[in-house]
Amino acid sequence: MTDSPTRQTGADAPNPLRDPRDRRLPLIAGPSSMVMFGVTGDLARKKLLPAIYDLTHRGLLPPSFGLVGFGRRDWSHDDFAEYVRKSVSEHSRTGFDESVFEQLRGGLRFVTGTFDDTAAFETLTEVVGELDRTRSTGGNHAFYLSIPPDAFPTVLSQLADSGLNSAENGSWRRAVIEKPFGHDLASARALNDVVEKAFRPEEVFRIDHYLGKETVQNILALRFSNQLYEPLWNANYVDHVQITMAEDIGIGSRAGYYDGIGTARDVIQNHLLQLLALTAMEEPVTFRASDLRAEKEKVLSAVELPEDLASHTSRGQYVGGWQGGEEVRPYLEEDGIPADSTTETFAAMRLDIATRRWAGVPFYLRAGKRLGRRVTEIAVVFKQAPFLPFRSTDTADLGQNAIVIRVQPDEGVTMRFGSKVPGTQMEVRDVTMDFAYGMNFTEESPEAYERLILDMLLGDPPLFPRQKEVELSWKILDPITEYWEQNLDPAPYRPGTWGPDTAHEMLARDGRTWRRP
Repeated sequence: MTDSPTRQTGADAPNPLRDPRDRRLPLIAGPSSMVMFGVTGDLARKKLLPAIYDLTHRGLLPPSFGLVGFGRRDWSHDDFAEYVRKSVSEHSRTGFDESVFEQLRGGLRFVTGTFDDTAAFETLTEVVGELDRTRSTGGNHAFYLSIPPDAFPTVLSQLADSGLNSAENGSWRRAVIEKPFGHDLASARALNDVVEKAFRPEEVFRIDHYLGKETVQNILALRFSNQLYEPLWNANYVDHVQITMAEDIGIGSRAGYYDGIGTARDVIQNHLLQLLALTAMEEPVTFRASDLRAEKEKVLSAVELPEDLASHTSRGQYVGGWQGGEEVRPYLEEDGIPADSTTETFAAMRLDIATRRWAGVPFYLRAGKRLGRRVTEIAVVFKQAPFLPFRSTDTADLGQNAIVIRVQPDEGVTMRFGSKVPGTQMEVRDVTMDFAYGMNFTEESPEAYERLILDMLLGDPPLFPRQKEVELSWKILDPITEYWEQNLDPAPYRPGTWGPDTAHEMLARDGRTWRRP
């Protein structure tokens, strides 16, 4: 994401090691290690450990890289190594290679203890020091908190009390935290206060894995490397923008986290508002972190809520029914969900951006579970041509031009435009032109966590939201969720559909319809 090979210092410095011939991940981390809290959880087992292995496999981590697991299990270093072996053999993207694993295995360590166990953190301090001596990690250590936010204060206090948060002689220490970054503005600020008691703001990396996806970064490439799109990317030509994140599954085993949080807090506050910011932002001066953040923050600070939240927001909860050939339970009968829960599993809203570029252009956001299919996309829908020199019957099947950025699962870009139907008469109909990553590039895209972990180790922060972005996002969402909790129970919708009727009525009031992904 940086744009110059010149060595600089500070959080916004370009990456110090860059091979211009490597066009995929032209970055190599220096001497370092990572301490992972929550290493036995699903996220670590399925995503984080495989990502570290895949980076090792691709030669993007130093041969002496160290990885320390911290947990309650009474494991030796060898026990932990076997756990890592099983994880990466089942979930790695690049395929298991014994020689690569043996290289990684040399730096694997495990510390047994609980978060409030001071003796365990004394042992962790000794293990980190041993890695510095035997693996030449240079005092550079990252602490990955893949744990519930309510455990942050204890762990961060232990890191500070043991001195593990303090770097010396030009080395670095960093903290990595996963979303949720609070559940509202007040809790986000309280959480940040806890984090910044132990680490400086520039040492804190907030992980939003969506920002590591190749197609999310392609929003910037699509807009700012092409003359074709940017002149049209404004209120003169754009009618509206739709941002959709749909899942075709229920909450699964996430009841303990999900109930009381809901879809809006779970994904709109972070993923979808970040997609909105990237779609609507002005061109940054450079792709350095400070310049990118400045433009995203301008967009988020300019977001305006609809005056009538009842008419321009929608809240839903899936009921029982059939989906994918099997009968599925309603949300209220999922394991661990109270029978009177009013938590939403679908959320939609209209947002406006009070800037010259976007004045009068509504942004419609929707997200939910048990919807028609799994898809995340951004659809920029253009206005109709001001004059059509055709008979009305010639263009009866002609819709609005659109550029659709497909974030997942079929990563790519689709353009929809009108074309003449072959024949003796003039008939214009919508057609699509499609770009798909899998068909146009032989390189396999890295997983989001690969890129984010590597960028964190390099101290390259453009893809990590800072506290101001988090707070601006909560300022947008809080009034909506507060209104819902006081005035709007979730409307029912059937599995396999695209949400409750209220979501479709919301767009119909504006004379528009949702795109069918």
